[in-house]
Amino acid sequence: MNDQYNRGRGGTAAQRTALIVHTVADIAAAFLALWILLYLLGANQGNAFVQFIEGAADSLAWWAQDIFTTDTEGLRAALNYGLPAVLYLLVGHGIAGRVRRL
Repeated sequence: MNDQYNRGRGGTAAQRTALIVHTVADIAAAFLALWILLYLLGANQGNAFVQFIEGAADSLAWWAQDIFTTDTEGLRAALNYGLPAVLYLLVGHGIAGRVRRL
């Protein structure tokens, strides 16, 4: 009976922690993907929403800036922000899977 109660309330602490890690990784990757999309579509850089997304993406991908220096600006943005997005997903989901097994 106690096990059913825990599942109904979000599961064990390990499951809740795994869900949080999984969600944070997904949100980080979503910000990066959205910035790539906005950049490639030529969004207005003066718009407050675009500036917010760019700032969030820059904060998340600071460590990967200028890893790739191609002549094509769109490809450079896709690679320099896409690599962190993929790594956040892989690492976040990997950690969540390990924590879920605890």
